[in-house]
Amino acid sequence: MSEKMFYVVGGEYADTGFTTPAVDKELEVHGPFPQAEAYAFWRNITSKTIDNAMVRYTVKAADEVKVQEYFVVGGEYADPSFSVLAGGKDAEVYGPFDHAQALTFWRDITGRTVDSCLHRYVIEAR
Repeated sequence: MSEKMFYVVGGEYADTGFTTPAVDKELEVHGPFPQAEAYAFWRNITSKTIDNAMVRYTVKAADEVKVQEYFVVGGEYADPSFSVLAGGKDAEVYGPFDHAQALTFWRDITGRTVDSCLHRYVIEAR
């Protein structure tokens, strides 16, 4: 029997109704964790934001959370229209990542291909 898993979900909200994220903010999703680890993570993260009444985190069972997965997709293209990949190559797909991991990976791969005007990579949510 597998252990039930939990996520810690939250971040900065627009108001104290805690239903809508603040402008230009996305809710963070941390986990999955076993229950004890989820509450330990929750205690740690809430202690760092205790001075901001607009920040809230909650612990939710895994079946209550839709986790967005992100992929870094791209490669070398035939021309600067970026509509056809070069030489019959397939698109490179990396992931799945959470958003922060995808952004870090995207920065790394675009940094390695910065000298090629025909390489392009994007982050896609799936």
